[in-house]
Amino acid sequence: MVTSAAAAAAPRERSPLGALPIFLAFFVMGFVDAVGTLVGFAKTEFRLSGAEAGLLPFFGFVAFALFSVPAGVVADRRGKRFLLLAALGVVLAGQIVASLALSSYGRLLVAIFLIGLGMAALQVAGNPMMRDVSAPGRYARNLTFAQFLKSLGSISGPYVTTLLVALGLAWYRIFPLSAAVTFAALLAAFFLPAAARSAEDRPASVASSFALLRDPAVALAVAGIFLYVGAEVGLNSWLATFLSRRFGMDLGSATQWGPGLFFIALSAGRLLGSVVLDFLDARRFFRVSALVGLWGLSLLLAGGREAALAGVILCGLGFANIWPLVFALTIERRPASSGPLSGLMCMAIFGGAVLPAVMGLVADRAGVRAAFAVPIACFVYLAVLSLSVRRSAAP
Repeated sequence: MVTSAAAAAAPRERSPLGALPIFLAFFVMGFVDAVGTLVGFAKTEFRLSGAEAGLLPFFGFVAFALFSVPAGVVADRRGKRFLLLAALGVVLAGQIVASLALSSYGRLLVAIFLIGLGMAALQVAGNPMMRDVSAPGRYARNLTFAQFLKSLGSISGPYVTTLLVALGLAWYRIFPLSAAVTFAALLAAFFLPAAARSAEDRPASVASSFALLRDPAVALAVAGIFLYVGAEVGLNSWLATFLSRRFGMDLGSATQWGPGLFFIALSAGRLLGSVVLDFLDARRFFRVSALVGLWGLSLLLAGGREAALAGVILCGLGFANIWPLVFALTIERRPASSGPLSGLMCMAIFGGAVLPAVMGLVADRAGVRAAFAVPIACFVYLAVLSLSVRRSAAP
């Protein structure tokens, strides 16, 4: 049996073509994010209450909380390629359920739950698998570019849905289109090398996965992912409301100059990051990104309208690369445990359900401006974490 050390030292795929199926899988992750834009359509279609409609995105975060660690165990025992194929299959199944007939809210929930489950497993497989198809020293750079492709999918999904409605088609016709994209990614994934899996003397279990949290570096990184995702989702959720109330902007303009501008800067930052990482060490770039994000959040609260909009851009640039940098730096420290580590960090995506709710509680008691103390605290933590990251033991 191959030892952990041997697995870590084994040469990795150097062909850039080897990463194409993974890049396509990341685009699928983003395109499926269109589910979040369907809440309004579903609320009208099925005459839902706000709480019922809110279950749609919440189911996705619950899937990450419940299934990410078991998915990491599967990746460790059966291989990341197996998990990637299974994940794409589950996402496709959910999209097919939604494509056949959305006659009830219950059917939509089943479809969203299947898609959320598949997306959790897809993240667990795809993020560390990018290391297997990357040349040494290119993992952080490739994972950052993959996140850029994911953001392109996130942007295109809502626009495609809006276009379908403008053409007179039902909003749920987005599901057959997303199923076609997922099916293409599934076919491409069959060409990935089956050997792209971790090998350990003792296969991982759920208990041994959580035991990795005894390593302070792992625990700090998982907490960092939790806080980062919560800060990003919270900022996106409350930014339009903040700009509207603080500067008297109508909600449409506030959405355009708030979340809209933020996601444009986020996408640009990820593309820029994939270039910067060709000549800047990932640890230093993590430090710069955290400080830029903190600077942007500070400008949001301290300045006038122009300064606040500049802060939105800086937030997008600073937030852009935190996820791939924390993820890559953590995996590179313990590459033989990439499956369980990926499961733990993807489980932390549940922060996207928790921290926006915390911001809501703060906003109710002290105002929307005070609620932004939550993402600021998150980025103070990330800035401190960036100072404590040691050089990876991996080559």
